[in-house]
Amino acid sequence: MTPHTLARPLQAVLFDMDGTLVDTERLWWEAVEQVAGRPLTEADQPEVLGRPVEHTAAWLGTADGRPEADLAAELHREFAVRVRTGIVPRPGALALLDALSDSGIPTALVTASPRAVADVVLDALGAGRFAVSVTADDTDRTKPAPDPYLAACTALGVDPAACVAVEDTETGVASAEAAGCAVLAVPSLAPIDAAPGRTVRDSLAGVTPQELGDMVAPGLRVMSWNLWLGGSKVDDHRAKQVKAVLESGADVVGLQETAGTAARELAEALGWHHHRAGENLGVISRYPITARFGDPDVGFYGAAGVRIEVAPGREVDVWTAHLHYTPYGPYEAAFDGLGAGELIAHEDVRLSQMRDALRRIAQSSADGVPVVLVGDFNCPSHLDWPDVAWPVTEAAAQAGFADSYRQAHPDPVAEPGHTWSPIHPVHEDGSGRPEPQDRIDYVLHRGLTVRDARTLVTGIPRPWPDVAGNDWPSDHAAVVTTFALPVK
Repeated sequence: MTPHTLARPLQAVLFDMDGTLVDTERLWWEAVEQVAGRPLTEADQPEVLGRPVEHTAAWLGTADGRPEADLAAELHREFAVRVRTGIVPRPGALALLDALSDSGIPTALVTASPRAVADVVLDALGAGRFAVSVTADDTDRTKPAPDPYLAACTALGVDPAACVAVEDTETGVASAEAAGCAVLAVPSLAPIDAAPGRTVRDSLAGVTPQELGDMVAPGLRVMSWNLWLGGSKVDDHRAKQVKAVLESGADVVGLQETAGTAARELAEALGWHHHRAGENLGVISRYPITARFGDPDVGFYGAAGVRIEVAPGREVDVWTAHLHYTPYGPYEAAFDGLGAGELIAHEDVRLSQMRDALRRIAQSSADGVPVVLVGDFNCPSHLDWPDVAWPVTEAAAQAGFADSYRQAHPDPVAEPGHTWSPIHPVHEDGSGRPEPQDRIDYVLHRGLTVRDARTLVTGIPRPWPDVAGNDWPSDHAAVVTTFALPVK
């Protein structure tokens, strides 16, 4: 089998500094009290905890009229004095840093404090413990904006979704989550509520790299691809299909127009698992297929599904569907001038096929198992046409399926996501009329989180009929979506 692991490996751990690694929130609080000339209260916390010096200085200046620059300088001075004389690592902090180093997991320091203060703390902790440090001086915006965490991930060359940020304030948590990181919150002075993708602990004591790794949502990349009569119109199509799948990074591919043998042949070439349904549908998967759903002898149109085991106890159902191509709504709208009512009325065949697929999915679904439905539906989406409530995609939405591409790209004007057709700029009847371009291939889901979605075409395909030498062996663009599985 092609080596692959579900659990997106933990690529890095990103640590806040003040109050997280070292007990400086108390020192910062004392410094602000000194400059403010009064005791601080709980009501002052939002303006003090997790905030950069400039923010707190501006807040103090609003209250007493002193120049912001003078207040910032005084805050820097008072805090630095306390840091040099009173820095104390938080419980478990050094042990966790050592364990991460032993595990080969890089770490970064990400703080809203200025570089001068961060360097004092780094000297005390050991600057060599961190591969990267990002301070308030290093980004245009600091916490709660995502910029500091994004800058750290860029410097490390890691995916934010494969990182855990360790924070002690709501401001820091907001910054890390906006960057796309999982979060371990260890509150110092103010409580933090648990939330999806966020774990709350009382202390870093006893936290292990394995526990942090478990907080990272595993990923699954799903591809939908109509192979266009198995790819037979293009020379060396099977090798080009294998290359496209590998370059997409897909973990599982729902296929249409397989010409009977494509699913098996592609799976064999890739070292993957496969399911063939009838002469037209198939699924290939890096992960073991533990169940097969739908009619194994399904006709040219219909749906078929599998259950894949992406890790022990972690399964996902993946269905592929191909719906009838005629009458084709975009032609009727563009060439025949039909209105919304007539277009919707002509969707009966596809709507019936979609309802049959949804019924089969409902029968095979299991509690806690996410479902992905991909396919060439041969119809536009109600999310793309403001004046036509296309019933096929609406039926899927009513059954609880979300459109991954439109979740990632909500504006159909800015990101139309056309999949029909990269080889048909003009209609093939010889009239010279422009071919209606539309989004008719989909990756829908229920129970997952979309990280990214895109259409895929390799090279610059020559238009029909001069297609034999194309790098892209299909008349459809593929759709590729990266999901995050629920964190257990």
